[in-house]
Amino acid sequence: MTNVCDFGATGDGTTDDTAAIQHAIDEGIGLITFPRGVYRITKSLIIDLKRSGWTSFDGQGATARILMHGAGPALVFKGSHRGTADPQSYRSETWMHERMPLVRDIEIVGQHRDADGILMDGVTQPSLFGVFLRDLRHGIQLTGRSRNVLIDNCHIYFNKGIGIFLDHVNLHQTIISGSHISYCRLGGIRIEQSEIRNLQITGNDIEYNNNRSHKIHGADEEATAEIYLDARSGSIREGTICSNTIQSTYSPNGANIRMIGQGLDKNPQVGMWTISGNLIGSQWNNIHLSGTQGISITGNYIYSGHNRNVLIEDSHQIILGNNCFGHNADYGEKKELCTGLTLRDSHDCIVNSNLLQDCQSGQHAFPDTPELQREALLECYGCRNITISNTQILDSSPYGIRLHETRDVTLSAVTVTDRRNPCLQESSILWTGDAGKSIITGCRLGPSRSKAIQADSDITPYGCSIDHE
Repeated sequence: MTNVCDFGATGDGTTDDTAAIQHAIDEGIGLITFPRGVYRITKSLIIDLKRSGWTSFDGQGATARILMHGAGPALVFKGSHRGTADPQSYRSETWMHERMPLVRDIEIVGQHRDADGILMDGVTQPSLFGVFLRDLRHGIQLTGRSRNVLIDNCHIYFNKGIGIFLDHVNLHQTIISGSHISYCRLGGIRIEQSEIRNLQITGNDIEYNNNRSHKIHGADEEATAEIYLDARSGSIREGTICSNTIQSTYSPNGANIRMIGQGLDKNPQVGMWTISGNLIGSQWNNIHLSGTQGISITGNYIYSGHNRNVLIEDSHQIILGNNCFGHNADYGEKKELCTGLTLRDSHDCIVNSNLLQDCQSGQHAFPDTPELQREALLECYGCRNITISNTQILDSSPYGIRLHETRDVTLSAVTVTDRRNPCLQESSILWTGDAGKSIITGCRLGPSRSKAIQADSDITPYGCSIDHE
C-alpha cells in the first residue's frame, strides 16, 4: 500500500500535487491511497499498467478530493490487451500486470474547461466503485479494446460533456449499475464509433442530461439523449436497459433513449437489445429508434413525450409489449400530455398488450415547445406486416389509430374508445392508401363522431363491437 503523502503530496487544495502523486504511482506498489484532503493536480496522472503492474486508487471512504486544474483526464489508465474475452486470447503478462485496476471512494472535480475525469484505454476488467465526478467535460471515457468493465454506485453530475462516454471502443461484457448520472450537457451514457457486445445498463437514475441546466447559448438544438447509442459507424448489439429511472426536461430534438443505426437498406448495426422495466418520461421523444433491428420494449411506464412517447423509423423486428403510456396525474391533465407512438417506414413489428391514454387530445401546446397537431395515439405510416393486438387506446382525437400506406396489418382484440362527454374522437380508425392483405377482427370500436372506421380500401371488420355515438 502506498500513501501519496509519503511521496510529498500535501492535500491542502493549493499546492500542486501532480508530481508527488505521479511519483507515488510510478514507484509505489499496488494500492495508492489518498488520506483525507484536497489534492490539486495540473496534468493527467498516467497509470501505465504494463509498467506499474496491478494498481488501484482508494480515497479512503470518499474523504479525498482531486481538483483537476489542467486539460484532459485526471486519471489515465493504459492497458495493452489486444485479444478478446476468450481466455485463450490473454497473455500471461496481462494477468501478471494489468488485470482489474480499481478506483473507489474518491471525488474528482474539474477546475478547467477541458478537464475530464477518468480515461480507460484498452484496460481489462477495471472496476469503478463509489466515484464522484462533477464539473468536468466527460466523466468516464472508455476507448481502445476494453473487456469486462464494471461501473457501480457512482455519482456523475453536472458535466459539460458526457457522463459515461464509450468512444471508439471495442467493448464486451460491461455493466453500468446502481449509479446516479445527471445534468451532463451532452448525454448521460453515449456510444459513438464503437464495437459493443454484452452491455447491461441497470438500476440507475439517469436524468436531465441536456443543455437546459448549463444554459450555453445556441446549444439547445444539439441532439442529445439520456442514453444515446449511435451505430452509424461501428455496431452495438446484445444489451439491456432495465430497471432504470430515465427522465428529462424538454429539449429540442431530445430523447431519453435514442438508438441510431444504418437503416433497412444495410445491416442496421444496432439491435438485439431489450428495454424493460424502466420509468421513462418528459422528453421530446421518450424512445427514438432509427435504422434498428431486433429491439424488445416491454414492461415500461412511458409518459409525457412532448412529440411522441415512442418514435420508430426505418426499423424492423420491433416488439412493443405490456407497456403503459400515460402521464403524471399529480400535475393535472392541463399540464401533462401523453402522445402515444408512431411507426414510420418500418416492417415486421408487433404492438401487443399496451395501454395508451391521452390527456390532451389532438392539439398540444406546452411551455417552450412547438405547437403540434397529432392525428392519433397510434400512428403507422408507410409500414408493412404489422400486428396490433390486445391493446387499449383510450380518449384520443381526432382518431384512435391512424394508418397510411400501411399494408398487411393484423388488428385484433383492440379497444379504441372515447369515454369523454362530449365525444371528441372523430373515428376509431382512419386508414388511407393501400392496406394490402389486412384484417380487423374481434375489436371494440367507438363511440365516434363519425364512422368508426374510415378507409380507402375495402376492409371488413370481423366479430367487432362498434358503438355509434
